[in-house]
Amino acid sequence: MRTVLFTCAGQRVDIVTSFRRVGARTLAVDVNPLAPALYHADEHAFAPRVDDPGYVSALADLVAAHDVSLVVPLTDLDHGVLSRARDELGALVLLPSPEIVDALADKWLAHLLFVERGLGSPPTWLPGDVPADVEYPVLVKARHGFGSRNIFRCADARELEFFLGYTKVDSMVQACCRGEEFSIDVFCDLESRCLNAVPRTMIESKGGESIKGMTIRDAELVEVGRSVSETLGLVGPANIQCFREPDGTHRITDINPRFGGGFPLPTAAGSRYPELALALAAGERPEPRLGDFREKLYMTRFFSELVLAEDGDTLKPFAEELPEPVAEP
Repeated sequence: MRTVLFTCAGQRVDIVTSFRRVGARTLAVDVNPLAPALYHADEHAFAPRVDDPGYVSALADLVAAHDVSLVVPLTDLDHGVLSRARDELGALVLLPSPEIVDALADKWLAHLLFVERGLGSPPTWLPGDVPADVEYPVLVKARHGFGSRNIFRCADARELEFFLGYTKVDSMVQACCRGEEFSIDVFCDLESRCLNAVPRTMIESKGGESIKGMTIRDAELVEVGRSVSETLGLVGPANIQCFREPDGTHRITDINPRFGGGFPLPTAAGSRYPELALALAAGERPEPRLGDFREKLYMTRFFSELVLAEDGDTLKPFAEELPEPVAEP
């Protein structure tokens, strides 16, 4: 049984439990003792903050102590650190090269990368380079960040000037796409071959995360997923966000080199991404199965919770039982 270490585990209970279901031993790590995914793993541990100088060595100690063969980051926070620490960690890290990780973490650099590699991307400018005759609406978007934070739609030049002055983060300006938005969940091997690509609709999102969607069998989107991931040299999981414009072209707006927020949907559709990840950790070379998934599966998400109780100096899941009825005197 292979042990998988999940960094920045946070709320990603769905991912941790999916790996458990296919036979992995799971070790979830987070700085926050109230991160719910910790308590859905076989074992959990606490780590320093990502920006702490001891972060990598703390993970390396866990890898050695638990015989970890695979490291899976669950948020964007430590991608840059982990992509540069493969040799120190002593386990397979499911991330592309540091250069690709850095570019994808900065939406301006990502746009430049897409253009350089011949991938469609909406017209994008730094704030001082927006042409006077730009066509509105446009978006003011944070260069760094996640969860759709610090994104402002501008209907005219007055709003553009206001939001560029209002935002407190380093930003860029991007043309609004006019077509339908899709997400494509892909998984690539260590040679950046795309093993599968599962497109889904974006029926509803909240905070930048899909809460309602449907898998679709669309050959063009499957090919977009394959082409983009292999052109950029992605490794492991990634979520590609794109628009299909009225002229039929596809514009890439964002790529997250990790399992996407809609992970349960491609998993239910038969993507087998956890099994593929474990196969890579075992040194296997799975063959691509592009288009091998079930279409027209819908996902609709809801809140859930985990109650914890103090147990010495730690916390443990608490199952509350209904009290016995009070007997009448």
